[in-house]
Amino acid sequence: MTATTAFPFPPRCPKPLAAGDLIAITAPSSGVPPSRHARLDRALEALRQRGYRVVEGRCLRAEHQHASAPAAQRAAELMRFLRDPEVAAVMPPWGGERAIELLPLLDFEALAGLPPKWLVGFSDLSTLQLPLLLRAGWSSLHGPNLMEHGAAELDATTAGVWPLLAAAAGETLRQPASKAYRGAGKQVDWGVDPTAGFILSEPTQWARLDGVAAPLTLEGRLIGGCLDTIARLAGTPYGELPAFVRACGSETGTLLFLENCEMAPCELLRALSSLRLHGWFDGLAGLLLGRSAGPATQGDLSIRQVLQDVLGDLPMPVLIDLDIGHVPPQLSLLQGGLARVHFDGAGGGWVEQRRPGTEGA
Repeated sequence: MTATTAFPFPPRCPKPLAAGDLIAITAPSSGVPPSRHARLDRALEALRQRGYRVVEGRCLRAEHQHASAPAAQRAAELMRFLRDPEVAAVMPPWGGERAIELLPLLDFEALAGLPPKWLVGFSDLSTLQLPLLLRAGWSSLHGPNLMEHGAAELDATTAGVWPLLAAAAGETLRQPASKAYRGAGKQVDWGVDPTAGFILSEPTQWARLDGVAAPLTLEGRLIGGCLDTIARLAGTPYGELPAFVRACGSETGTLLFLENCEMAPCELLRALSSLRLHGWFDGLAGLLLGRSAGPATQGDLSIRQVLQDVLGDLPMPVLIDLDIGHVPPQLSLLQGGLARVHFDGAGGGWVEQRRPGTEGA
């Protein structure tokens, strides 16, 4: 698809998830090794307790060379679930490293002619969510992965995924900024404790890149994901984000959200600079950056300095350290959905989303 090729617009949202619906579990990237099966089983039981039916795919309970199965098998199983009219949602256990291998094997044109269904998660899963939006016109849910729901108790921010998935057309939901996030060294091992939730130890502080302590509200269609993976889609038929921004135009605007999983400052600088050269920041209504999970410094270069050097002169507002990505907890964001994002000027804020109908907002 070139920058002038039409794509399905406006995005179509899956039907609200309801008790009795069938949720398919497959791992299009990394699978779940035996040491994490207890956690997976807890997450699946949490779905059943919410009233959903569950079907497991074959590409799930194994891990070899950072994948649940060969690419052709992973792609075929994902396509089967996405095309199955009985399946209401696909919830992979988590992301991984190798989802990009599936892109030329998926029939996005066929999916564009089918009713959309939920693809829920983040990290490497956004490598699939972005083309699903740009090529098939499907909205999806960027938010907590399935394995996070195996905790004995969910924090309020993580649990916010369920109201959004079940919201009726026209319903508006507001998610506040978290009160605290997971600090460095506070990771838990699900192999040791399959019931563990997040240890949220550090006060959440949203901020503006320009450092101004003043309230700010941004509006537009949400699109984005894990910078480590979706930055590799720029300039390919699966990453024509500038065309999406032009389609949104000034009527709705576009809010691009990005989060860094593991890039050190120099690699982050290269990734952001590449996106700027590809025009990904042109015409945005705002840029939303999650807390960085990568190394804070590399020599005397910091993540914050990289953001200032690459993005500091952009003409649109840039919010940083939001509840998005690999430093939990994180908000649930509807890919392609309309949103209002408010920063209160004092470190807090909220994201408000209006649930569109299945034929688009």
